[in-house]
Parts: sequence; C-alpha cells; structure tokens
Amino acid sequence: MIVAPGQGSQSPGFLSPWLDLPGFGDLLERLSRTAGLDLLAHGTVSDEETIKDTAVAQPLLVAAGLATLRTLLADPAQTARSVGALAGHSVGEITAAAAAGVLTDDEAMTFVRERGSGMAQAAAATPTGMSAVLGGDADEVLAVLDRHGLTPANMNGAGQVVAAGTLEQLAALQADPPARARVIPLKVAGAFHTHHMQPAVDRLAAVAEAAVIRCWPASSPRSPARCAGT
Repeated sequence: MIVAPGQGSQSPGFLSPWLDLPGFGDLLERLSRTAGLDLLAHGTVSDEETIKDTAVAQPLLVAAGLATLRTLLADPAQTARSVGALAGHSVGEITAAAAAGVLTDDEAMTFVRERGSGMAQAAAATPTGMSAVLGGDADEVLAVLDRHGLTPANMNGAGQVVAAGTLEQLAALQADPPARARVIPLKVAGAFHTHHMQPAVDRLAAVAEAAVIRCWPASSPRSPARCAGT
C-alpha cells in the first residue's frame, strides 16, 4: 500500500537527496512546466515561508510524490501489478489518483495547480489556520472546538483532532484548551476542509468536470459512476 502525504509534510530542501537518482530531476522539471512553478527550486532551495504558500505547497507535494513513485517504479504498469492499494491525505488524494492511473500526471498537476491557487486565494480573504489537538476526552474536545467556533477539520486517529478556523479562534483555543489536551499550531496557510475554502469550490468544480476519469488498473476512460461500480 502507498499513502501520499498532505499539506504540511513539506520541509525546506526535502527533495535535495532525490536529485542523486537518475531521472528524478527531469521528472520534476516536466511536472513543473504543467504547474507553472519551479518545483525543482521549491523542493531544494526555497525557504519554509515560500513553500508554506498553499499555491506552492500543493503542486510541490503532488509533484514530489509522483516523481518519487515514477523513479522507484519506472514502469507505470508495475504499480498496478505490485501495489495493492493507493490512498492520500487531503491533497495527497490527487497524488494517489495519478499513481493509480485515474488521472494522468499532467491532469493531476493541472488539477492541483487550480486547487492550490484557489485555496490560497480563499485563505487570503480571512487570516485562518489549523491546530492539532492531542489528547483529551473526544466528546469534550469537540465541545470545546464548538464553543470557540472552530471546525474539527481532520480526525487523524484516536487522540488527535485538527481544529480549523480564524487565527483569533485558534488563539482562544490555545488559551483555553480541552482538559488533558495539548494544542499545537500547524504550519499551514489556511483553514482547510472548512467553509473558509468555499470560494475555491466553483473554480475547482469546473476543472473536475473537464477531467477524464480512468479506472485502475484498466486504462480506458470511463465515467465516475462506472468506475465506482467496478
């Protein structure tokens, strides 16, 4: 099984070691052309603040996942033969879809380019963010988030909930956390997976409508409904 990570997993220089592998840099440059970004630079020399930008981070992470996969499993058909399942966390779902052949690499990069740009614009409208809440009673954690007007954006497993909302709401949570819980601010640029991202929905829906969906491991295009039924 391969699981592709979501936004926040990038770090300055994280792709530098991969450039030692033959062909990796070429793959990253090709994906950069579709994204309209210098992802080679962003994965090697750009600073933390630059790659935190949603419009950069999302294409960077999808390109990083695809380039590493194509380098390790050079034959795309090999993925279908040797990988039992593919999944992704948030934007990593796009990586997984391309890795499975549901989208081509270029389609995935076009989709994530529009996703990242749209979400960056939505995030800029109101200063928002996310914080991980570790520990505490699950019901009490949700009650405290509700009291502060925050959204439980991610349920990352037992004992970890990601709260999302305005910076003022997150600051209030930090000052008044649930009992026996720690609140850790996350290095993200907005309140993802919440109503704050609504302005990006229509823009992304138009891109999704034009996409050709393919069923893994079959290569022929099919409708999403038929894919779901296979």
